[in-house]
Amino acid sequence: MRYISTRGAAPTLAFDEVLLAGLARDGGLYVPETWPTFSRDELRAMRGLPYAELAVRVMAPFLGGRLTELEFAELVREAYAEFDHAAVTPLVQLDQSTWVMELFHGPTLAFKDVALQLLGRLFDHVLAKKGQHVTIVGATSGDTGSAAIEACRDRDAIDIFILHPKGRTSEVQRRQMTTVLSSNVHNIALEGSFDDCQDLVKAMFNDTAFRDEQNLSAVNSINWARIMAQIVYYFAAAVQLGAPDRPVSFAVPTGNFGNVYAAYGARAMGLPIERLVVGTNSNDILARFFATGTMSTQAVTPTISPSMDIQISSNFERLLFDLYDRDGAALADCMARFRAGGSFAVTSEQLSRARLLFNGHKVDEDLTQATMTETRRLTGGMMIDPHTAVGLAAARAEQPNLDPAVPLVTLACAHPAKFPDAVERATGVRPPLPPRLADLYEREERLTVLPNDLKTVQSFVRSQVRRTIVRQGVA
Repeated sequence: MRYISTRGAAPTLAFDEVLLAGLARDGGLYVPETWPTFSRDELRAMRGLPYAELAVRVMAPFLGGRLTELEFAELVREAYAEFDHAAVTPLVQLDQSTWVMELFHGPTLAFKDVALQLLGRLFDHVLAKKGQHVTIVGATSGDTGSAAIEACRDRDAIDIFILHPKGRTSEVQRRQMTTVLSSNVHNIALEGSFDDCQDLVKAMFNDTAFRDEQNLSAVNSINWARIMAQIVYYFAAAVQLGAPDRPVSFAVPTGNFGNVYAAYGARAMGLPIERLVVGTNSNDILARFFATGTMSTQAVTPTISPSMDIQISSNFERLLFDLYDRDGAALADCMARFRAGGSFAVTSEQLSRARLLFNGHKVDEDLTQATMTETRRLTGGMMIDPHTAVGLAAARAEQPNLDPAVPLVTLACAHPAKFPDAVERATGVRPPLPPRLADLYEREERLTVLPNDLKTVQSFVRSQVRRTIVRQGVA
């Protein structure tokens, strides 16, 4: 298994090299050279497997022999032992054809834990073998940061710097990051939007001298290993609901397109996914693309679903790569035009191919709140967070176009207690934090406020990196 860049000009890498590289050196994103596939009999054999065992089976082909299956299985077992639910990503049925998959049972109560609890362990394992230190830089609109910090805290071979938009996350999201006082954890509150944070992270990677000096790596969904780990829960849901003998559709609330791209990957591997419904909030660049074929940025609008307050969806480049028939040079030209002018359009043929699988729906603030209210009423008490509400509202909007015999699974991406103010406004009930986080509001915070300036952020990173080298597992 080898990995190629979407822009066609970076070296082809093996799995462990892609893990540490994050963003390709030509500015592109890594994808598998070819997708591994499972037969219908192999899919049937996945039914009833514990989540960790299923995860090893689904992800093993991506490793390309760079880790032994025994090594990998132990890392996977440790990662999912941290989750509060035995099923890791349990399904909850709402009606005859509608389901919710709960992805928030990890340490930081968000779907990012499913990938990042494994990613932190993979980093530790590979760095110990190589005797290297990495500096992880990441941008977060709320959930990636806390999940990445939890996965990387106190690891000798890693310093982690997370940029979040100052004042644009929920208080719970912020505190889950800033109350981790480990010496290798550095929180930056950037005076700007999430897109500004994301742009600075990409700029640091594209500054090759700085990238090499700091040995930069990434935990955002630009890192292929994040996508790889997220593919697993689509397999878990689909085989529980009858795949491969029954197709399944998914509704995914998304801003950066990584979560729904993982579903696209699962389908490429043989999973019978009939429809992918993309739910966006008022920052609806993805819904507009699937309606018109034009991707055009607008100003970011703060919403009650802040993790989706995004206008530049980084992972969309991976889908575009296939729409451009894997022509890296053509895609690089498209992305250059997007960067320069803030928009691009695909051909009608490319849009038609995309719409065979995808459709998008914009869910505004009123509908988001109404969906939280209605879900609690119809289920006799179930509370969902605003992001899950966006996904569920998009699912409801798409259902008239779908076969009712095909299960439609909405991804519940965050615990409602991460957004207590929004949930309380919609339902009249304030969702409590789990006991292990009950004192979150009393914990000491540590963060650094910085302007939206590349040189200032780079100087801060230089001043804080510890330079610990791990050799043969000993610091």
